[in-house]
Amino acid sequence: MSKSVVITGSTRGIGRGLAENFLKQGCNVVISATLQPAVDQAVSELAAQFGADKVVGQACDISEHSQLENLWRFAKAQCGTVDIWINNAGISLPRKPITDQSAEDLARITSINLNGVLFAANVVLGGMKAQGGGQFWVMEGFGSNGAAQPGMAAYGATKRGVNYLAKALRKDMAGSNVQVNVLSPGIVVTDLLIGDYDTSSPEWEKAKKIFNILGDKVETVTPWLVNGVLKAQKDGARVEWLTTGKAFRRFMTAGFNKRDLFAETA
Repeated sequence: MSKSVVITGSTRGIGRGLAENFLKQGCNVVISATLQPAVDQAVSELAAQFGADKVVGQACDISEHSQLENLWRFAKAQCGTVDIWINNAGISLPRKPITDQSAEDLARITSINLNGVLFAANVVLGGMKAQGGGQFWVMEGFGSNGAAQPGMAAYGATKRGVNYLAKALRKDMAGSNVQVNVLSPGIVVTDLLIGDYDTSSPEWEKAKKIFNILGDKVETVTPWLVNGVLKAQKDGARVEWLTTGKAFRRFMTAGFNKRDLFAETA
């Protein structure tokens, strides 16, 4: 029996890549993003490739609890059971000191990256318990492991919070058939990543050198992540693309393996 998957923030970037690869594996997929026209376009494109019976979508601003409730009800009505829920939606801010960030942007990144996952947990975990089980996946990012860089205070803090949240939610769900798991995609070249930088600055040139060593494209990372999710059986599963060992090997071989992940996006 094919699994049903809800992916927030799935009209582009990593989320879209995840959706495509779940569909390739025969899953039923619910597309979601903030704006309905973007959702409708993604659903139309994916339905043309994989079949209209395999993919549906509904807009959802994850910073609004009521909209997450609506998305859950929509997914249940369309699929019967929600086997996998992936909290992919998130935003970043341009890299600059916290004193130069606006109060509105700070509130927005917190409401989406952290509150959005808290609200989703509030809605989805109860629903999954009621249906007899399911997997709730959170998405790591820079800062999840405690790393810090200039200009990344707000984003890193939200991702550190999500890391803690996953651990706490597992304790809340202990004794149930609901799993709380973690996806760690590493450094993926998307509009979100590039948008953090002034691409005319020396800092961007330095960053590109690191990204070309450690980074990868959506089409490389997402098939591997999807395979990992579908194989996961235990609560607390972690599917990590850029492991410490892989990063070490990349640095050691960087002089012999020239890569340019930005050739098509420059």
